[in-house]
Amino acid sequence: MLGAGRLRGLGTRAAPLWPGRAGSRGLGARIRARGVSTSWSPVGAAFNVKPQGRRLDLFGERRGLFGVPELSAPEGFRVAQENALRKADLLVQRVCSVAPGPQTVLIFDELSDSLCRVADLADFVKIAHPEPAFREAAEEACTSIGTAVEKLNTNVELYRSLQKLLADKKLVDSLDPETRRVAELFMFDFEISGIHLDKEKRKRAVDLNVKILDLSNTFLMGTNFPNKIEKHLLPEHIHQNFVVAGNHVIVDGLHAESPDDLVREAAYKIFLHPNAGQLRCLEELLSNRDLLAKLVGYSTYSHRALQGTLAQSPETVMQFLEKLSDKLSERTIRDFEMIRGMKMKLNPQNSELMPWDPPYYSGVIRAERYNIEPSLYCPFFSLGACMEGLNTLFGRLLGITLYAEQPAKGEVWCEGVRKLAVVHESEGLLGYIYCDFFQRAGKPHQDCHFTIRGGRLKEDGDYQLPVVVLMLNLPHPSRNLPTLLTPGMMENLFHEMGHAMHSMLGRTRYQHVTGTRCPTDFAEVPSILMEYFANDHRVVSQFARHYQTGQSLPKNMVSRLCESKKVGAAADMQLQVFYAALDQIYHGKHPLTASTTDILRETQEKFYGLPYVPNTDGRGALSQGDAGTRRGQGTDAHGARYASEMSFY
Repeated sequence: MLGAGRLRGLGTRAAPLWPGRAGSRGLGARIRARGVSTSWSPVGAAFNVKPQGRRLDLFGERRGLFGVPELSAPEGFRVAQENALRKADLLVQRVCSVAPGPQTVLIFDELSDSLCRVADLADFVKIAHPEPAFREAAEEACTSIGTAVEKLNTNVELYRSLQKLLADKKLVDSLDPETRRVAELFMFDFEISGIHLDKEKRKRAVDLNVKILDLSNTFLMGTNFPNKIEKHLLPEHIHQNFVVAGNHVIVDGLHAESPDDLVREAAYKIFLHPNAGQLRCLEELLSNRDLLAKLVGYSTYSHRALQGTLAQSPETVMQFLEKLSDKLSERTIRDFEMIRGMKMKLNPQNSELMPWDPPYYSGVIRAERYNIEPSLYCPFFSLGACMEGLNTLFGRLLGITLYAEQPAKGEVWCEGVRKLAVVHESEGLLGYIYCDFFQRAGKPHQDCHFTIRGGRLKEDGDYQLPVVVLMLNLPHPSRNLPTLLTPGMMENLFHEMGHAMHSMLGRTRYQHVTGTRCPTDFAEVPSILMEYFANDHRVVSQFARHYQTGQSLPKNMVSRLCESKKVGAAADMQLQVFYAALDQIYHGKHPLTASTTDILRETQEKFYGLPYVPNTDGRGALSQGDAGTRRGQGTDAHGARYASEMSFY
């Protein structure tokens, strides 16, 4: 799943080359290769041991988050944003004064980069940093940069500097294809932001975009908030499955893998119990998105958001979803019958299939049919072994090696974060991946990839190295036991590393189109491809080793595991169809024909097949995917991935 906060504007960008050998070597003649550091160490060992902590260092220099000097303290975000805004002002003046040509596009991209380098980093820190002061400072920086960006999107003088270039056919014909494409994308961003409107309406568009950004952030943060219930309202024997605080039980997720039907039911109904403030936020967000779309000339927000994607229009999307749903229908029914049969076998007194059942009972069927009880596999999937497996795969496919590097003091936000250098066999250092893999209090539950800094070719010939974060929620290793992954966790790891490799290998001259900054409906392709490697016995057998004995995972166990992935696949896919259809309806014609909850119920019954549970809200469409199935990640049924496109992000 791509980090939702920095997805704005991705839908307007061209897809870079992937998997990357050809793509990265295309810049090789112009980029000076990076040398190899002697401080790097093997990647597997770095993840299979518990960090021992740093030696006492009273005088060492504190570098700041991600090596940014200003960010050694929360106050540094204000300095960073002020520096970025000052640089942006100078670049605007510069691009408006130069003669139109290739330099125009380079300055636009530098302007984009100067803002993204603060906004992208802040967008991650505001949700992931354990210290409230850092989160608050980062959120303030996001708001400040976001407001400035919206003003730039409707800056007429800035627009005209680009228009002069694109209106001159001779100049356009002289541009190389990449430069021309990036220029066209910047122009497209102006157009969907309302540059063609009069001054009063342009200001209205800016105000709406800023409001949408604020509402999007509020809604997304709200989806992770736990719910609580008075302790006496729940059977005492299930209290131990939740956090108990005084007279209340705190429910912070769906507990979809719990073997206790009552625990899953309680978690589902409590965690998804309607929150009036969250529902108002959603309705206001959808309404404002619709107002913005109509203001800038689109019939619906969905038409605006899909412009520039592979799908191109909501009509195409809905046609695809309906056809897919029809094709899946019979297989989905068979899947549900199979799952219902297992529930009846284990719980004959309560055999009705409910939305909280498929993830657990599908797992039971896999374990019984293929003898793949997760506890049998976990010892073979230590985190270090899986990372070595990825390292071997990337080496064979792409000529890439991952090395662990010791971060500097203050560079990371939590002791358990690992830093990986990504090194190509001929081009040297390609970029860095920060691995925030382990559970901690207050950390979002979603597994995500965040772009912190995009790659681009700088004027001095150096290549600005991309920096990304992968965020998972794995158990910590102990002194005697490494982190052991279930097969599902292993697949998630491969998926997120697919995003990271996309960012490393999508090496373009311009950061506006680098890595995952591509059409939203292409962004998941490389990561889904990596899941196929995680499900191929030829790959799994190369790295799955018992953490104590070193024994390879037996071939028959590998084959059974890969075959078991097909269990419930149609029902999983049907769930995704439901999410996508709901997204389209919410962002379709307004005013909506019913409340968001009523639309959720109707769409679930039409496109999924399991009954809507009364007194649950729309968070189910966002949360089920993350807690229930691997395939649910990356889908936000409320359209959070469309949150306030901004042309310079």
